[in-house]
Amino acid sequence: METTPGITSSSERQSVFAPGQVQHMLEGIHVHFPQFKHEQHGKIVNVNKVAEQQLTIGQRVADRVAATVGSWPFIIIQSIILALWIVVNSLAWINHWDPYPFILLNLALSFQAAYAAPFVMMSQNRQAAKDRLTAENDYKTDVKGEQEICHMMEHLDHQDTLILQIVERLQTQNQKIEQQEGQILQIVQQLQVQNQKLDRQDNLIIQMVERLETQHQQLQEQREELIKRLSQFTPEAMKEVLNGMDTDASSQSDN
Repeated sequence: METTPGITSSSERQSVFAPGQVQHMLEGIHVHFPQFKHEQHGKIVNVNKVAEQQLTIGQRVADRVAATVGSWPFIIIQSIILALWIVVNSLAWINHWDPYPFILLNLALSFQAAYAAPFVMMSQNRQAAKDRLTAENDYKTDVKGEQEICHMMEHLDHQDTLILQIVERLQTQNQKIEQQEGQILQIVQQLQVQNQKLDRQDNLIIQMVERLETQHQQLQEQREELIKRLSQFTPEAMKEVLNGMDTDASSQSDN
Protein backbone atom coordinates (compact mmCIF):
# COMPACT_ATOMS: atom_id res chain seq x y z
CA MET A 1 0.00 0.00 0.00
CA GLU A 2 1.47 3.33 -1.09
CA THR A 3 1.57 6.21 1.32
CA THR A 4 2.21 9.88 0.70
CA PRO A 5 5.55 11.10 2.15
CA GLY A 6 5.15 13.17 5.28
CA ILE A 7 1.72 11.70 6.10
CA THR A 8 1.54 9.04 8.80
CA SER A 9 -0.93 6.21 8.51
CA SER A 10 -3.57 5.42 11.12
CA SER A 11 -1.58 2.48 12.50
CA GLU A 12 1.48 4.69 12.94
CA ARG A 13 -0.59 7.33 14.67
CA GLN A 14 -2.01 4.73 17.03
CA SER A 15 1.49 3.51 17.84
CA VAL A 16 2.66 7.01 18.84
CA PHE A 17 0.58 7.06 22.03
CA ALA A 18 -0.03 3.88 23.93
CA PRO A 19 -3.45 3.45 25.60
CA GLY A 20 -1.84 3.74 29.02
CA GLN A 21 -0.21 7.04 28.09
CA VAL A 22 -3.49 8.50 26.83
CA GLN A 23 -5.29 7.35 29.99
CA HIS A 24 -2.52 8.86 32.13
CA MET A 25 -2.77 12.13 30.18
CA LEU A 26 -6.56 12.33 30.68
CA GLU A 27 -6.53 11.54 34.39
CA GLY A 28 -8.39 14.18 36.39
CA ILE A 29 -10.04 15.70 33.31
CA HIS A 30 -13.83 15.83 33.05
CA VAL A 31 -14.45 14.22 29.66
CA HIS A 32 -18.23 13.82 30.00
CA PHE A 33 -19.73 15.92 27.21
CA PRO A 34 -23.17 17.54 27.56
CA GLN A 35 -25.91 15.63 25.77
CA PHE A 36 -28.83 17.15 23.88
CA LYS A 37 -32.24 15.47 23.98
CA HIS A 38 -33.76 15.67 20.52
CA GLU A 39 -36.92 13.94 21.67
CA GLN A 40 -38.21 17.09 23.40
CA HIS A 41 -38.98 18.63 20.00
CA GLY A 42 -41.55 17.39 17.53
CA LYS A 43 -40.75 16.15 14.07
CA ILE A 44 -40.40 18.53 11.14
CA VAL A 45 -43.84 19.10 9.60
CA ASN A 46 -44.45 19.56 5.88
CA VAL A 47 -46.99 22.39 5.99
CA ASN A 48 -48.15 21.94 2.38
CA LYS A 49 -48.86 18.25 2.94
CA VAL A 50 -50.74 18.87 6.20
CA ALA A 51 -52.80 21.68 4.68
CA GLU A 52 -53.67 19.53 1.68
CA GLN A 53 -54.80 16.67 3.91
CA GLN A 54 -57.06 19.03 5.90
CA LEU A 55 -58.79 20.56 2.84
CA THR A 56 -62.57 20.18 2.56
CA ILE A 57 -64.52 19.94 -0.67
CA GLY A 58 -65.61 23.59 -0.46
CA GLN A 59 -62.03 24.76 0.08
CA ARG A 60 -60.85 22.70 -2.89
CA VAL A 61 -63.59 24.23 -5.07
CA ALA A 62 -62.72 27.74 -3.84
CA ASP A 63 -59.03 27.18 -4.63
CA ARG A 64 -59.86 25.86 -8.09
CA VAL A 65 -62.19 28.79 -8.86
CA ALA A 66 -59.68 31.35 -7.52
CA ALA A 67 -56.89 29.75 -9.53
CA THR A 68 -59.06 29.82 -12.67
CA VAL A 69 -60.26 33.42 -12.23
CA GLY A 70 -56.78 34.69 -11.47
CA SER A 71 -55.15 33.21 -14.57
CA TRP A 72 -54.27 34.65 -17.98
CA PRO A 73 -56.36 32.14 -19.99
CA PHE A 74 -59.50 33.25 -18.09
CA ILE A 75 -58.74 36.93 -18.76
CA ILE A 76 -58.05 36.30 -22.45
CA ILE A 77 -61.18 34.18 -22.97
CA GLN A 78 -63.34 36.65 -21.07
CA SER A 79 -61.90 39.56 -23.08
CA ILE A 80 -62.65 37.74 -26.37
CA ILE A 81 -66.23 36.97 -25.27
CA LEU A 82 -66.83 40.58 -24.19
CA ALA A 83 -65.39 41.92 -27.45
CA LEU A 84 -67.58 39.61 -29.55
CA TRP A 85 -70.63 40.48 -27.43
CA ILE A 86 -70.08 44.21 -27.91
CA VAL A 87 -69.25 43.94 -31.65
CA VAL A 88 -72.18 41.69 -32.50
CA ASN A 89 -74.68 43.79 -30.56
CA SER A 90 -73.25 47.03 -31.92
CA LEU A 91 -73.11 46.20 -35.65
CA ALA A 92 -76.39 44.26 -35.61
CA TRP A 93 -75.36 41.78 -38.29
CA ILE A 94 -77.95 39.55 -36.76
CA ASN A 95 -80.80 40.21 -34.39
CA HIS A 96 -79.03 41.81 -31.45
CA TRP A 97 -80.26 40.73 -28.02
CA ASP A 98 -78.43 43.29 -25.86
CA PRO A 99 -78.35 46.74 -27.47
CA TYR A 100 -76.30 49.61 -26.17
CA PRO A 101 -75.69 50.28 -23.19
CA PHE A 102 -75.40 46.45 -22.80
CA ILE A 103 -77.50 46.05 -19.69
CA LEU A 104 -77.55 42.26 -19.92
CA LEU A 105 -73.74 42.19 -20.14
CA ASN A 106 -73.43 44.41 -17.06
CA LEU A 107 -75.84 42.12 -15.21
CA ALA A 108 -73.80 39.03 -16.16
CA LEU A 109 -70.56 40.69 -15.10
CA SER A 110 -72.14 41.76 -11.82
CA PHE A 111 -73.26 38.19 -11.14
CA GLN A 112 -69.79 36.95 -12.00
CA ALA A 113 -68.15 39.45 -9.65
CA ALA A 114 -70.68 38.71 -6.90
CA TYR A 115 -69.96 34.97 -7.00
CA ALA A 116 -66.24 35.13 -7.79
CA ALA A 117 -65.42 37.47 -4.89
CA PRO A 118 -66.51 35.01 -2.14
CA PHE A 119 -64.56 32.19 -3.75
CA VAL A 120 -61.46 34.37 -3.87
CA MET A 121 -62.01 35.48 -0.26
CA MET A 122 -62.36 31.85 0.91
CA SER A 123 -59.19 30.93 -0.93
CA GLN A 124 -57.39 33.87 0.62
CA ASN A 125 -58.62 32.93 4.10
CA ARG A 126 -57.38 29.38 3.62
CA GLN A 127 -54.04 30.70 2.35
CA ALA A 128 -53.83 32.99 5.41
CA ALA A 129 -54.43 29.99 7.71
CA LYS A 130 -51.75 28.09 5.81
CA ASP A 131 -49.39 31.05 6.22
CA ARG A 132 -50.07 31.10 9.97
CA LEU A 133 -49.31 27.37 10.14
CA THR A 134 -46.12 27.95 8.15
CA ALA A 135 -45.08 30.80 10.46
CA GLU A 136 -45.74 28.64 13.54
CA ASN A 137 -43.74 25.80 12.06
CA ASP A 138 -40.91 28.21 11.21
CA TYR A 139 -40.96 29.52 14.78
CA LYS A 140 -40.71 26.00 16.21
CA THR A 141 -37.92 25.18 13.79
CA ASP A 142 -36.06 28.37 14.74
CA VAL A 143 -36.44 27.60 18.46
CA LYS A 144 -35.15 24.08 17.91
CA GLY A 145 -32.24 25.36 15.83
CA GLU A 146 -31.38 27.95 18.47
CA GLN A 147 -31.40 25.33 21.23
CA GLU A 148 -29.22 23.00 19.17
CA ILE A 149 -26.82 25.87 18.44
CA CYS A 150 -26.64 26.62 22.19
CA HIS A 151 -25.95 22.95 22.82
CA MET A 152 -23.22 22.96 20.18
CA MET A 153 -21.69 26.06 21.78
CA GLU A 154 -21.70 24.34 25.19
CA HIS A 155 -20.11 21.30 23.58
CA LEU A 156 -17.42 23.48 21.96
CA ASP A 157 -16.83 25.33 25.25
CA HIS A 158 -16.34 21.98 26.99
CA GLN A 159 -13.93 20.95 24.26
CA ASP A 160 -12.05 24.23 24.71
CA THR A 161 -11.65 23.61 28.44
CA LEU A 162 -10.45 20.06 27.76
CA ILE A 163 -7.96 21.32 25.17
CA LEU A 164 -6.68 23.99 27.58
CA GLN A 165 -6.22 21.39 30.32
CA ILE A 166 -4.39 19.07 27.93
CA VAL A 167 -2.18 21.96 26.74
CA GLU A 168 -1.34 22.87 30.34
CA ARG A 169 -0.43 19.27 31.08
CA LEU A 170 1.67 19.11 27.95
CA GLN A 171 3.47 22.28 29.01
CA THR A 172 4.22 20.84 32.45
CA GLN A 173 5.41 17.60 30.85
CA ASN A 174 7.56 19.62 28.46
CA GLN A 175 9.12 21.47 31.39
CA LYS A 176 9.81 18.16 33.14
CA ILE A 177 11.36 16.80 29.95
CA GLU A 178 13.55 19.88 29.63
CA GLN A 179 14.68 19.46 33.24
CA GLN A 180 15.43 15.79 32.58
CA GLU A 181 17.36 16.77 29.44
CA GLY A 182 19.42 19.22 31.52
CA GLN A 183 20.16 16.49 34.06
CA ILE A 184 21.06 14.06 31.28
CA LEU A 185 23.42 16.65 29.77
CA GLN A 186 25.09 17.10 33.14
CA ILE A 187 25.47 13.33 33.51
CA VAL A 188 26.89 13.13 29.98
CA GLN A 189 29.40 15.87 30.78
CA GLN A 190 30.42 14.06 33.98
CA LEU A 191 30.81 10.83 32.00
CA GLN A 192 32.95 12.66 29.47
CA VAL A 193 35.19 14.00 32.24
CA GLN A 194 35.46 10.52 33.74
CA ASN A 195 36.19 9.12 30.30
CA GLN A 196 39.03 11.63 29.91
CA LYS A 197 40.41 10.65 33.30
CA LEU A 198 40.21 6.98 32.33
CA ASP A 199 42.01 7.75 29.08
CA ARG A 200 44.78 9.45 31.06
CA GLN A 201 45.00 6.50 33.42
CA ASP A 202 45.15 4.16 30.43
CA ASN A 203 48.00 6.19 29.00
CA LEU A 204 49.85 6.08 32.34
CA ILE A 205 49.29 2.32 32.61
CA ILE A 206 50.56 1.86 29.05
CA GLN A 207 53.65 3.93 29.85
CA MET A 208 54.25 1.88 33.03
CA VAL A 209 53.82 -1.35 31.10
CA GLU A 210 56.31 -0.12 28.51
CA ARG A 211 58.78 0.76 31.26
CA LEU A 212 58.30 -2.67 32.87
CA GLU A 213 58.87 -4.31 29.49
CA THR A 214 62.08 -2.35 29.02
CA GLN A 215 63.20 -3.21 32.55
CA HIS A 216 62.31 -6.86 31.92
CA GLN A 217 64.37 -6.83 28.77
CA GLN A 218 67.28 -5.22 30.63
CA LEU A 219 67.03 -7.87 33.38
CA GLN A 220 67.00 -10.63 30.79
CA GLU A 221 70.07 -9.13 29.16
CA GLN A 222 71.81 -8.87 32.53
CA ARG A 223 70.83 -12.44 33.34
CA GLU A 224 72.26 -13.66 30.06
CA GLU A 225 75.47 -11.75 30.66
CA LEU A 226 75.66 -13.16 34.18
CA ILE A 227 75.12 -16.67 32.88
CA LYS A 228 77.86 -16.12 30.32
CA ARG A 229 80.25 -14.90 32.99
CA LEU A 230 79.37 -17.72 35.35
CA SER A 231 79.96 -20.23 32.62
CA GLN A 232 83.53 -18.99 32.32
CA PHE A 233 84.39 -19.80 35.95
CA THR A 234 85.47 -23.28 37.14
CA PRO A 235 83.57 -25.02 39.95
CA GLU A 236 86.35 -24.33 42.42
CA ALA A 237 86.27 -20.64 41.62
CA MET A 238 82.49 -20.72 41.99
CA LYS A 239 82.88 -22.21 45.47
CA GLU A 240 85.35 -19.52 46.45
CA VAL A 241 83.01 -16.80 45.19
CA LEU A 242 80.11 -18.31 47.08
CA ASN A 243 82.16 -18.68 50.28
CA GLY A 244 83.23 -15.08 49.94
CA MET A 245 79.61 -14.03 49.54
CA ASP A 246 78.61 -16.05 52.64
CA THR A 247 81.35 -14.47 54.74
CA ASP A 248 80.35 -11.04 53.63
CA ALA A 249 76.72 -11.76 54.50
CA SER A 250 77.65 -13.14 57.97
CA SER A 251 79.82 -10.15 58.71
CA GLN A 252 77.06 -7.81 57.71
CA SER A 253 74.62 -9.71 59.97
CA ASP A 254 77.09 -9.50 62.92
CA ASN A 255 77.49 -5.81 62.46
